[in-house]
Amino acid sequence: MLRAVNNRFFSARTATAVIVANMIGTGVFTSLGFQLNDLSSGPVLLSLWLIGGLVALCGALCYAELGAALPRSGGEYHFVGRIFHPSLGFASGWISATVGFAAPTALAAVTCASYVHAVHAGVAQRPLAIGIIVALTLVHATSRRQSGAVQTLLTLIKLGVILAFCIAAAVRVDSTAWAPLAPGAFDPRQMSSGAFAVALIYVSYAYSGWNAATYVFAELEKPQKQLPAVLIAGTCIVTLLYVGLNAAFLISAPTDALRGQLEVGYIAAQSIFGDRTADAIGLTLAALLTSTVSAMLLAAPRVLQVIGQDYAVFARLARENSHGVPATAIYVQGATAVIFVVSGSFETILLFSGFVLALNTLVTVLGLIILRVLEPGLARPFRVPLYPLPPLVFLALTCWTLVFVFLDNPIRSALGLALVAMGCMVWSVAQRFEEKS
Repeated sequence: MLRAVNNRFFSARTATAVIVANMIGTGVFTSLGFQLNDLSSGPVLLSLWLIGGLVALCGALCYAELGAALPRSGGEYHFVGRIFHPSLGFASGWISATVGFAAPTALAAVTCASYVHAVHAGVAQRPLAIGIIVALTLVHATSRRQSGAVQTLLTLIKLGVILAFCIAAAVRVDSTAWAPLAPGAFDPRQMSSGAFAVALIYVSYAYSGWNAATYVFAELEKPQKQLPAVLIAGTCIVTLLYVGLNAAFLISAPTDALRGQLEVGYIAAQSIFGDRTADAIGLTLAALLTSTVSAMLLAAPRVLQVIGQDYAVFARLARENSHGVPATAIYVQGATAVIFVVSGSFETILLFSGFVLALNTLVTVLGLIILRVLEPGLARPFRVPLYPLPPLVFLALTCWTLVFVFLDNPIRSALGLALVAMGCMVWSVAQRFEEKS
């Protein structure tokens, strides 16, 4: 599924697999436990994942048009800087490099270590998480061929295990286990509640990564042609897997056993297969999360690389090794993820990341509408179907979620806004350095 075409380009299958591996990470294996604290209906919980998939697909369509019209690697850094202002683009790239990728990389590594600790209590979680990040950083800093080979294996294992788990859950449980998925009398009320909106931020975080291909845009063989198909295919595949996986969790274990728990995958496996087999499943789930760490360490440094190409003060980030890989940027990205592991708690980073990432994509999708108005004659090899419906759906649902999250966690949300302001300040310093140079 994932292969390098040569040492310079990746195929569309490569980019699709990077999206899948980026998206299927910490969120889907942890969010359900937090959601059950406030929501009790199975259909409502599954609707969260369907709505999240719809929002992600609308966003993917918008990014596909932006990527085809404004061809360059860098994702939001390039789009926002080109449409709005370089300072906002820099702040957007700043967000992508820190809470956009470094924090989720840390979360995936921490969750992986948590699953291992659940099986073997003697394993130290934090050192193991750091070790995973360091090992994969070294792999991706070598060559595209070696990096792609590792990502291939990890992604294929991830997809195979998830499908096998969903099938096993459906086959092994009795008919009474399907009761949590039956519609409840209070479903409409729950779907219109503030708790539903807050829960959607967990889902939005789980879907983050659908835009990963835009970060390696320049390394696709035929980027303007391949990017739309890659973004749409990757998002749809993950949506189907997410709905199936959460349904499997709900029918596999009692709701009370899952509520408020981090390792919901391990608990569900334990309920279906028993302690001995559940230990093996727990270790397998831990292995799956290494694919997420790997994919993020593959895509994220390309943002730093593009920043290094644009600003002399960060020029070292653009340095490539003999295989054309931005090794320095990869080392910096890995080191940033390690800092998050050392300094942050799981739920704090999750909420912090979710709010800022949603804000980042909100501004980017808004940029699509602005670009249509200001530059109607710009060549657009791909256009969003049913425009302006997809961007409006994305903007409306994202704004709704952000408002509730801000009201529920104003301090953490304010920290997210402070991070944006900090990015603008760093850009100002970099700009002054450019002028002096």
